[in-house]
Amino acid sequence: MNKDFTIEKQSIGYLRSARYFFIWVVILTLFISFESCDVEEVPEEPPVYTTVNVPKFEGDSAYMYVKKQVDFGPRVPNSEAHRQCKDWFVQQFKKFGADVIEQDFQAEAYTGELLNGTNVIAQYNPKERKRIVLAAHWDSRHIADSPLSTERQGEPILGADDGASGVGVLLEIARNLHKYPIGMGVDLILFDAEDYGNDDSSARDMFSWCLGSQHWSRNLHAKNYKPEYGILLDMVGAKDARFAKDQISMQYAPQVMNKVWKLAKSMKKNNYFVDQPTTIGMDDHYMVNTIANIPMIDIINKPVNTETGFGDYWHTHNDDMDVIDPATLQASGQVVLAVVYRENNGTF
Repeated sequence: MNKDFTIEKQSIGYLRSARYFFIWVVILTLFISFESCDVEEVPEEPPVYTTVNVPKFEGDSAYMYVKKQVDFGPRVPNSEAHRQCKDWFVQQFKKFGADVIEQDFQAEAYTGELLNGTNVIAQYNPKERKRIVLAAHWDSRHIADSPLSTERQGEPILGADDGASGVGVLLEIARNLHKYPIGMGVDLILFDAEDYGNDDSSARDMFSWCLGSQHWSRNLHAKNYKPEYGILLDMVGAKDARFAKDQISMQYAPQVMNKVWKLAKSMKKNNYFVDQPTTIGMDDHYMVNTIANIPMIDIINKPVNTETGFGDYWHTHNDDMDVIDPATLQASGQVVLAVVYRENNGTF
């Protein structure tokens, strides 16, 4: 074989090997670069829904929903009135086009009694990713133990404002969602066994309260459930109610609270929604914020200069229909209804 030819052939082999090596180096470099770099995530576009005008909230309708609950009697867990009222809630929500979940649970009360409770969950557009949650507690206090209580202290109370008023507002919102559908997801949750806590100052246990919201927060009703935020309604029906900014809401969901109060002012409801701080010991939104990690605010009546920090009817037998004012139900309900529809319309 010609020596020069052999050398040339070897040179060609070396060049091919070098070329292949170079290609592999380039590929490996690109692979390593790709692996070592964070892939820039494209932000997901928020869903756009058909605009629906904010309906008129009917305070008289909400008033009748409150009265219906009170007519059952005290809604204390393990009682017949409690069972009958729960069945009525389920019937009403289904009538208003909601998918209803009855989340049954058992919890030991501070008295040692085993409570059979049910969180009633009404879902609108349950498969929709974007959603908000509205809540209230539906049980009533098992004793009349306010310092201002003067009679029948060991008997359960009717709880027209403390429990039934928030539920009445949610039922009226459900009626509107059925009549004027929106595309966004909304969950209406009635928490049970909120008001069965120990209020004895010598043995007060804050986690003896809000048993239903504790259970729900640890056992969310849907997989990967993550609503944008929540609003709790508690004692939203008394005449001349004063809804101030409680410290729990301002700690965990200040942006939501400030936006709601700003909206209320623009709607000329700031005689109810006062832009002032207040304190609250414990309510369902604390459990939702700290256990479920869902930002939730509380709309709750907090009068000034009262012995209990609440209305003088609170945890007494005076918490009956005489306390309830349709104008207050209309004010609180119209603001929350506006939040829902504006959120759907992208204008909140």
